[in-house]
Amino acid sequence: MVNTETIRFIVGVIGNVISFFLFASPIPTFWKIIKKGDVEEFSPMPYLAASMNCVLWVFYGMPFVHPHSTLVWTINGTGLFLELCYLSTYLRFSNNQQRMKVFKIFAVEVALFAIIAATALLGFHTYTSRSMVVGIVCVIFGVCMYASPLTIVRLVIKTRSVKYMPFFLSLASFLNGIIWVIYALLRFDPYILTGNGLGTLFGAIQLIVYAYYYFFGSNESKEEAELEMSNSRVQPPSRDVA
Repeated sequence: MVNTETIRFIVGVIGNVISFFLFASPIPTFWKIIKKGDVEEFSPMPYLAASMNCVLWVFYGMPFVHPHSTLVWTINGTGLFLELCYLSTYLRFSNNQQRMKVFKIFAVEVALFAIIAATALLGFHTYTSRSMVVGIVCVIFGVCMYASPLTIVRLVIKTRSVKYMPFFLSLASFLNGIIWVIYALLRFDPYILTGNGLGTLFGAIQLIVYAYYYFFGSNESKEEAELEMSNSRVQPPSRDVA
């Protein structure tokens, strides 16, 4: 008979795979930047926020903070590497003003992480207390990341068109949330559960809005959505929703 830990491991591996595709989704965006040699109006904020989110979850998954969380830090470590690659590309093709903005925000993030890490390691001496401190911070940043695409929902409602909402990215975010909720329930983890539970809710809202305006939106909405889906099969959708 398969035990709970084995099931949890399998679910975690599936979560790693889905999360990897989410982390990799901006690759087409940065390939365009490289070909054009200019970041144009692309915002670095999603990648700065994602890098901070990843480094916090890597820290949370460390054995001295929250044992038995190897699959948490492996995928977030991979995500952190990709986000740093995106930021490096952005810096390479941005102007001085854009670079300074990135450096300033990144410096604040490094300082904030140093404070959080020092507080957790020096001020709290049990796994439970360290997990609580780091977990709460992770939930806050995670929810902000999950909620950021909701800004597009307002645009969809305003234009009555799903042109600007990437369906496959919304679906992948929804499925990613569900997988990590299951993972958190198998060995109860309130922090992974809370963040991804809200992420699942936000993903469901996006899919409901998409479905409604796909069928009942503007006349061009369905055509635009089908074109977007066709393009998405060729390359993963951009996650560039600042």
